Amino acid sequence: MQGGLDWELIALLAAAASAGVIAWDWIASRGGGERTDARKGILEVAWPVLFIAAMGLLLKVTDFAAVLLLAAVITGIIWLVDARVFRKRRTSDAPEPVVVDMARAFFPVIVVVFLIRSFWVEPFKIPSGSMKPTLLVGDFILVNKYVYGIRLPVLNKKVLDIRPLARGDVVVFRYPADPSVDYIKRVVGLPGDKIAYRGKRISVNGEPVPVQGSGYYTDAELNFLRLPTFTERLGERSHQMMIVPAQPPVDLAQVRQFAHRGNCEYNDDGFSCTVPAGHYFMMGDNRDQSSDSRYWGFVPDDHVKGRAFLVWMNFNDFKRIGNGIE
Repeated sequence: MQGGLDWELIALLAAAASAGVIAWDWIASRGGGERTDARKGILEVAWPVLFIAAMGLLLKVTDFAAVLLLAAVITGIIWLVDARVFRKRRTSDAPEPVVVDMARAFFPVIVVVFLIRSFWVEPFKIPSGSMKPTLLVGDFILVNKYVYGIRLPVLNKKVLDIRPLARGDVVVFRYPADPSVDYIKRVVGLPGDKIAYRGKRISVNGEPVPVQGSGYYTDAELNFLRLPTFTERLGERSHQMMIVPAQPPVDLAQVRQFAHRGNCEYNDDGFSCTVPAGHYFMMGDNRDQSSDSRYWGFVPDDHVKGRAFLVWMNFNDFKRIGNGIE
């Protein structure tokens, strides 16, 4: 893996090494060998490492919420079975097994994290510049998980509506082409809206969105090119966005086939789309450097995770800490 550590390989090696240590201890115990303090210390490290590495590897096939739920179930069952069955069979001076001690320590922490992350707030890191100048690469943000309604964890099924999405909201959602990947964009179109983007200007239901020049943004990722920025008003909220004047409003070669593709019309001047029921049209604030709904389609309501509202950390620019997201 170029440019960084291969965390998947590290987790695999850690899991294999820990499993080997645990197997060695089990074989030694079956042979009548007495556990030394050093052996006990190694086991106290091996069990948590195996558990954490295994949960980390599961992220390759499912999302973090499902991994947290599975971790809570596993540790809860270990703790419960020991309390109801095996603890009664141990003598009063017998030490608690390392795996039980680990489960008892991990279970409440995992449950608290799972509940907070599922129903209150969830942290994300901004990986790309598609939302410049609003959000920068390296921003750590918080996402409100209940503002639009209460959803069942893992299933993501809404069981209680609170308020609908609004134009201008910055939203984290599961990428329609690969739901295991999270994207963040701004809501431009609601169900039933006709969205047009021509001449680098958005229109909603035939009404051009108000914009006003606000200066320039120097983009280090484009050889410090100075790009014009604008204050744009979508719905009740104003925000900053920017364009690359030399680029077309849409790169037709990048437009894919997607669900409800027939709702959209494309040409060299731009595009227009009618948003289907139960879906949203999303665009990045960095208009000409964003992979968004104009290229891969509409976002279903059940893919929405929550509204971004705060930058809580950026290790490259501490001044961004505490910035609200408009």
